[in-house]
Amino acid sequence: MRQFRRLISLFMAMLLAGALFARPPRKVLIVDGQNNHAWRETTPVLKKILEETGLFQVDVATSPPAGGDMSGFRPDFAAYRAVVLNYNGDPWPAGTKAAFEKYVRRGGGVVSYHAADNAFPEWTAYNEMTALGGWGGRTTEKSGKMARFRDGKLALDSGPANCGHHGARLPFVVTLRDPNHPIVTGLPREWMHAADELYDSLCGPAQDLNVIATAHSDPANRGTDQNEPMLMTVRYGKGRIFHTTLGHDVAAMRCVGFIVTLQRGTEWAATGKVTQKLPTDFPTASQVSLRQ
Repeated sequence: MRQFRRLISLFMAMLLAGALFARPPRKVLIVDGQNNHAWRETTPVLKKILEETGLFQVDVATSPPAGGDMSGFRPDFAAYRAVVLNYNGDPWPAGTKAAFEKYVRRGGGVVSYHAADNAFPEWTAYNEMTALGGWGGRTTEKSGKMARFRDGKLALDSGPANCGHHGARLPFVVTLRDPNHPIVTGLPREWMHAADELYDSLCGPAQDLNVIATAHSDPANRGTDQNEPMLMTVRYGKGRIFHTTLGHDVAAMRCVGFIVTLQRGTEWAATGKVTQKLPTDFPTASQVSLRQ
């Protein structure tokens, strides 16, 4: 009986220690308010996807509408472990831009989600953070070289061209190029993504860029016949940036591949590590997997 009581006491002490030392959810900020995409629909989905892991507490900072007074838009970036960018619109005030640059240089995490890489073509530091972007008047002559994945490595093309293009929204295969990166460790080398915009012809500074997954841009769908970057990581100062081109709309965001890489990419951006396990419903090379 005495030994049994000792075991019970030990078990209760372990439970108490676990409760005392359990890590609270990491604070994440989504920035939205302007976009050429339906940010009012996608931001709640981003928030739900992140919070359902139990790892994140998510707040939202919404800018004034296009053409509005941006002078008071000053999110407290430093209060968060990661900032998820769902923004593509008017320039931020100079002080807000400076605060964001400082936040990332000092180790803040960033997630560039889909059209966020279209934003701020004239902001040098932002383009260094995202590494690649499209549209917004970007050209290889003024924005940087065009990035593809060729012969097993990143290839930077310097010929004159406009940056940013996609064909019709169709399913496509995502191929891992750095399968040992924490964001994609354990994922299938190839998996079928739901119907989405396959961004191609992205260009930019491409500094400290690691392409961890690509997709082939099919000429039959007005594509480039190149392996285009889909998932990337970037270093800016001490900061970690996860750049995903996926997730044009709520339908595309139902793909388990999008959900899992967003969750893992945000954890990596926030902490430098990934603790999440591969779910059993992850897509295969030939089969899309969707969640409600």
